[in-house]
Amino acid sequence: MQLRAVLAAALGSRFAPSATTDHAAVLGAGADDLEPGRAWLEALADGGWAVPTWPEEHGGRGADPEEVGRIGRELARFAQPDLYPYLVGLHVVAPTLLALATPEQCARWLRRIASGEEIWCQLFSEPGAGSDLANVSTRAQRDGDEWRLTGQKVWSSRAHYARWGFCLARSDVDVPKHAGITAFAVDMHAPGVEVRPLTQMNGDAHFSEVFLDEVVVADTDRIADPGAGWPVARTALANERGAVGATSTGLGMPSARLLDLARERGIRGLRLDAALRAHVDAEVARLTARRAREAMSSGTPGPEGSGAKLRGSAVLKATAGTALGLLGPQAVVGPGEWQTLFLMSPSISIRGGTDEIQRNIVAERVLGLPPEPRVDVDRPYRDIPH
Repeated sequence: MQLRAVLAAALGSRFAPSATTDHAAVLGAGADDLEPGRAWLEALADGGWAVPTWPEEHGGRGADPEEVGRIGRELARFAQPDLYPYLVGLHVVAPTLLALATPEQCARWLRRIASGEEIWCQLFSEPGAGSDLANVSTRAQRDGDEWRLTGQKVWSSRAHYARWGFCLARSDVDVPKHAGITAFAVDMHAPGVEVRPLTQMNGDAHFSEVFLDEVVVADTDRIADPGAGWPVARTALANERGAVGATSTGLGMPSARLLDLARERGIRGLRLDAALRAHVDAEVARLTARRAREAMSSGTPGPEGSGAKLRGSAVLKATAGTALGLLGPQAVVGPGEWQTLFLMSPSISIRGGTDEIQRNIVAERVLGLPPEPRVDVDRPYRDIPH
């Protein structure tokens, strides 16, 4: 009760448990409002409540898994806003920095991430790399204490208002592709950075393509050693899978709203059964995510995040499809929250790592199946056809 009172005092009436939302926001679909999420993070920043596992010197609480669980349960009682704009910073960049960055870099960036003051995006995917992230071709050329980055990134979530970009670039073409990558923090306001938002079929413009033209990056903004970008990328991707699959900033299922929709429309029979099944599947996904979250709290995220993301992706698509079935002809009359969610839902099988990649991870790391053949891992990058 004391913890609940402390959180209630920090969050105030704006996020009171009785507060409601009229929008079933999932991964920011149909919304682009930063302020509620920033207000939530600012309110919790002083006590480290939003990032309890982080060290105290970087804005966390250094909490053990038991305390993290208590805090999470109490925060779940409040009307938390959609934190998707802050997901990359909180759940991808920050844990990667804690694992691999210098103390000076952690001191520079982590508190601003925890408070929502600075938003980060990922500059990983490229038009020519597909799902093989190790094929990145953005160039990073060293010039004394600086680097010059040139290339193109795509599908960078929230890049149009991010302060920093977490970037992978090719720093050496004479070694195998996994060995010639270096990771950087790129100032998104630096000369040479151009961001072009991409409009999705649901009307959102959360993704962008980013062009880097001789962008100067200080060597102090390099994360880990030159050529050590692939371990950085793997750490970040493991955290991303866990974030999208297991946190409230990821696949928060609006299954309760689906049941409300069925009741409002007086649905009976088989169509009501479909809504109930979707609700049960969402509960299974929630418990799967909880298991993944507990596994994450004890160390580096493992394949549990991939399993949680696969189940969550399938459930979200099924939930959105069931909702349109309940709406009937109204589903095609005009825009609405369920139509927006339905049009967004296919992207869940791509963003945060494709379903195919997640299945490969589960197959290799859980089922013990042999990996897919890879014929170019030992060849110098310059000798690989592109």
